[in-house]
Amino acid sequence: MDDFVRVGGLAAVSAALPRALRAWSDVRIILPGYHGVIEQLTHVEIVGQCAALAEMPACSIGRAATRDGLPVYVLLCSELYDRPGTPYGDESGQDWPDNDLRFARLASAAAELAMGMVDKDWAADLVHANDWQAALVPAYLAWKGARTPSILTIHNLAYQGLFPRESLRRIGAPEDSFHIDGLEFYDKLSFLKGGLNFATHLTTVSATYAREITTPELGYGLEGLLSKRSNEERLTGILNGIDETWDPSVCPQLAQQFSAGDWQGKRANADYVRKQFGLAVSRGPLFGLVARLVHQKGIDLVLAAADEIIGSGGQIVVTGSGEPALEEALVEAHRRRPDSVGVTIGFNEAQARRIFAGSDFTLMPSRFEPCGLSQMYAQRFGSLPIGHQTGGLAETIKDGETGFLFERPSMDSFLGSVRRAFSTFKTKDQLDAMRRSAMAKSYSWGLSAARYSTLYRRIAAP
Repeated sequence: MDDFVRVGGLAAVSAALPRALRAWSDVRIILPGYHGVIEQLTHVEIVGQCAALAEMPACSIGRAATRDGLPVYVLLCSELYDRPGTPYGDESGQDWPDNDLRFARLASAAAELAMGMVDKDWAADLVHANDWQAALVPAYLAWKGARTPSILTIHNLAYQGLFPRESLRRIGAPEDSFHIDGLEFYDKLSFLKGGLNFATHLTTVSATYAREITTPELGYGLEGLLSKRSNEERLTGILNGIDETWDPSVCPQLAQQFSAGDWQGKRANADYVRKQFGLAVSRGPLFGLVARLVHQKGIDLVLAAADEIIGSGGQIVVTGSGEPALEEALVEAHRRRPDSVGVTIGFNEAQARRIFAGSDFTLMPSRFEPCGLSQMYAQRFGSLPIGHQTGGLAETIKDGETGFLFERPSMDSFLGSVRRAFSTFKTKDQLDAMRRSAMAKSYSWGLSAARYSTLYRRIAAP
């Protein structure tokens, strides 16, 4: 959750959606007591305990609040969560070997909290779980005999929470749940599949992705189950939003604030970014890449296209982290052409905002993209996204109007859109018109929250 610790776009969603929902519901969040969470909470009141279960230790549940009063429950269990590294792995990037216990403990505790077994003053009408890390909440509700309805949102089907069969015993799951209509997935235990089977309703973060995951190409072996849920009308796509701070006229992190038509302000940010990354002074287009550096994001396509982009007078700035091989390849590209390629390994939001503000185009050649947020940020900041026609990119980029779409995640298809971007850059009237259209787009969380609220009420109806 962005308030405390960030790992990918889910952190932004976890911070923004509950706040947008407060107009309709009493929304409360439960998350593990990572060090970065506990150190930022000034007052935590212990409201209950969860007993040990199988190999999962006992834990306390504390209640606190964000600075603006959003209630947050924290799972206090230092032996599972108070560790260096990320929420999912150690400082070298290796997954924690007990992630099955760490996230099953979260799911079991969330189920007990929802049932009114932890906080004597509160129980939930509905539980909304996100991704594999929380996907077993609906399963534990079922195993505990609860009738509390649940929604599981799939943010990325590629990450499924797979563990050896013996994890079933370690997390206290019933032995008879290890079958094709339960948690079993090719003789492994799949946390995500457990949620897909036990949740009352499933959502994804775009309508296009909801369709794509019912196909063999993007179903990751779960397309049969997802097709079944879709046919039962229990799979819905609801597009993510972005928060209101993504407005270049008021954003305090920018080198210079600007609005549509104030291209001198945008140029000031471009000059700042070029200087920050040590690039040569240039009047050519600046291409930004703000992403997790993983195969899914098509980083290899950007690397392969770099020579043509530079040869045509463009420059590239990159920030992100991910797979070591891709990080090194980008750093090597910078070493070869330090005047034209700038790279920062790691993520700093202020820097990312300045890249969106300063760049003319944002590169998003993702092989698949459940929703994507960077293309929304980019458009609000007048950077035209170049994206693969998939998932949320297909829904939020209007080809030739607010950005550029290409049909296949291939070099030829991608370069076709890059060349169209260069052509547009040389045609000032067209570039200005596209920038204005992009910056006029609204991706308010209010609309998404209203759709979730309607879904909650339908599912929670007696």
